[in-house]
Amino acid sequence: MDSTQFDILKELGNIGAGNATTALSQMINAKVDMNIPKVELLEFKELSDMVGGAETIVAGILLMLEGDVDGMMMFMLDRTSARNLVSLLMGTEIPDSKKFSELEISALKEIGNIISGAYLSSLSALTNLTIISSVPYLSIDMAGAILSVPAIEFGKVGDKALLIESQFAENEGNMINGYFIMIPTVKSYSKIMTSLGM
Repeated sequence: MDSTQFDILKELGNIGAGNATTALSQMINAKVDMNIPKVELLEFKELSDMVGGAETIVAGILLMLEGDVDGMMMFMLDRTSARNLVSLLMGTEIPDSKKFSELEISALKEIGNIISGAYLSSLSALTNLTIISSVPYLSIDMAGAILSVPAIEFGKVGDKALLIESQFAENEGNMINGYFIMIPTVKSYSKIMTSLGM
């Protein structure tokens, strides 16, 4: 991938993260600010270091992709950010020591689904490609364990993932660190580039 293609991917990442922020803002009915996302193309083995290390406990919301773009997308949050996000949505404080209830897990899944859906909708609109996502799967575990799923699934067809690191904050409240990890197949990368005239 040359620098022009990477710049286009970065721009897609910025627009997708911006749409996701708008969706989050509408969901909680409050203004949400977003820092400029960091976009990187990384090897699978480097991903866990970006979220604090392989043993960091994270919430990972996984969506399988099909249609014109095959692959998977994951939205990951560190444990504190996941609590902050659920607290924002439900209007209650969740102590760090407390496990997520069924209702809170359901809320986290729905947040992940809407935020990821907004990201994918913008990608679909910009590329004119049909992207269909599965029901979201949620896992709360060590980053290394969660990230082993795409590594095993897609290690056969490539070793790179597009990571978009976004920071959100509601009215200068608690910061939420979110990571979009996009893992299209190599063929799908080509389709995205072709649709953008590359």
